[in-house]
Amino acid sequence: MKADHLSRRSRTALAAVAAATAVTVAATGCGAAPDQGAGSKAATARSAADLGGMDALVKAAKKEGELNVYALAPTWANYGEMIKAFEKKYGIEVHNEDPGGSSQGALNAAAKRKGQDRAVDALDLGTAFMRAAKAKKLLAPYKVEGWDDIPGTQKQPDASYLNNYGGYVSIGCDAKAVKECPETFEDLLKPQYRNKVALNGNPNESSSAFSAVIAAALANGGGFDDVQPGLDFFEKLKKKGNFVPVESTKATIQKGETPISIDWDYLNLGYGEELKSKGVDWKVTVPDDGQYAQYYNQGVNKDAPHPAAARLWVEFLYSPEGQNIWLKGFSRPALLEEMEKDGTADKQAAAKLPEVDGVPKFPSAKQEAQAQKVINQGWGAAVS
Repeated sequence: MKADHLSRRSRTALAAVAAATAVTVAATGCGAAPDQGAGSKAATARSAADLGGMDALVKAAKKEGELNVYALAPTWANYGEMIKAFEKKYGIEVHNEDPGGSSQGALNAAAKRKGQDRAVDALDLGTAFMRAAKAKKLLAPYKVEGWDDIPGTQKQPDASYLNNYGGYVSIGCDAKAVKECPETFEDLLKPQYRNKVALNGNPNESSSAFSAVIAAALANGGGFDDVQPGLDFFEKLKKKGNFVPVESTKATIQKGETPISIDWDYLNLGYGEELKSKGVDWKVTVPDDGQYAQYYNQGVNKDAPHPAAARLWVEFLYSPEGQNIWLKGFSRPALLEEMEKDGTADKQAAAKLPEVDGVPKFPSAKQEAQAQKVINQGWGAAVS
């Protein structure tokens, strides 16, 4: 969204990063047939118009009949509904490998499977990981039909990737298991939270955990040029006995293993909705002392074994139908501002987004690369 839109107190104040895939496809295979795979006309299409329009793209994608994605957890930003809706609409089978996987795993699946039928077709990655994909020349430029409505700050000029959906780093807490829920990073250091605070993964593999370290740095005197205070915070959290080295998920929350979780607000809000019937009173707060937001991004693998399906998938994600599915999953879709203007946004879903004050700031590519280097080198020592 445009910076001026983000500057006001608003439920639609941004969008974040992201992640992942599903069921492992057993066969390795060699590439798909020339008329359908990497050598087809679809493989070089930079827009639906290059194939003769959306109808032609749909026809080519249906002929391929399959789509490979990676680490798209069904509960992540409503990916379960997104996949089912795509399959139902187009009759294309989605192979979602390792749904609980990481951005790094998805990146590896694109980089190491060139020429294989099971190579990933489209990527959903956090910004740092998507920049790595671009640096490795893994991405095929592609402009969705709504390209012109996406602000310039949310897309690459060369169309290699673009913002998809987003959110803020937040603190989720089981109010039935914790007497007083924390609201800031500083609160997390209190002795009553011993053996209670977890992350959604390892910062060296997970964009959400990586962003949590950056948020902690912002909360402790650091910044995009200095993320060491974030590592120092988690080292202190570990020494106090508050940090739990368990990847937080809906299952670990329900079992009481991770009663406090630092994660994206849309994931925490989704957990709260799903776990109500299980007796979990999951409260979600965006901490004022470490307010950090990010987008996840979408890109097409240039060596996708199903290039037409990959492009149709991206088109679906950025259609009003797809964008509203994100919204129902508590995330802030890239086209939300435009959809609110033209009346296509789901108003009921938008009203459930938490209000956040201030203008979110984003690290530059150089700052993020340096942060990734520092965190890669220091995380193990901080929480060992």
